[in-house]
Amino acid sequence: MTDKTYQDRLRNIAKAQGNGEPPRQTVDGDDGEASCEAFGYLRGIRDHATSVEFRFRDGNSMFFPYGLMGMWQYNPSEGLLLKFAGDLVYVVLIRGSNLDKPLKEGSINLTHAGLQRHRVLWVKEMTKEEIRRVGETGPTIDSIDIAGFESNDALREWLSKKASSFHPGPI
Repeated sequence: MTDKTYQDRLRNIAKAQGNGEPPRQTVDGDDGEASCEAFGYLRGIRDHATSVEFRFRDGNSMFFPYGLMGMWQYNPSEGLLLKFAGDLVYVVLIRGSNLDKPLKEGSINLTHAGLQRHRVLWVKEMTKEEIRRVGETGPTIDSIDIAGFESNDALREWLSKKASSFHPGPI
């Protein structure tokens, strides 16, 4: 495990952007973790994370245990909708492009080989520069919206405003 904070990672990204270095996939030494610009994941096919972190451009993060993750939906034109049920029902709406595209090594993507198998450690909102740099070569995350709901009606209303093609399912 590394002892770097999210702010340290942001500073490193800013340094890389400043000197014109091309984006690169990073692989941490012994801990079996790797990442692309959009998300970090466990490399081992049988490895599972206990939670997923959603990182916002402002430096804030929210963590959700995979044990609370229920149904999720992927719609290439709308994005990815994840549902976590605990004291409240939380939905996470991830918008971006190429969300199901495999990374260069071909063994992982954000959707089926990542979130479905509980291998994704974090998902991050990318800056416009990061999105431009990745282009069509990999997944990009434009935005992450997270909201909590006490009722199915409130969830339906939020979805009708934010992502009308998704069906919320039962709470």
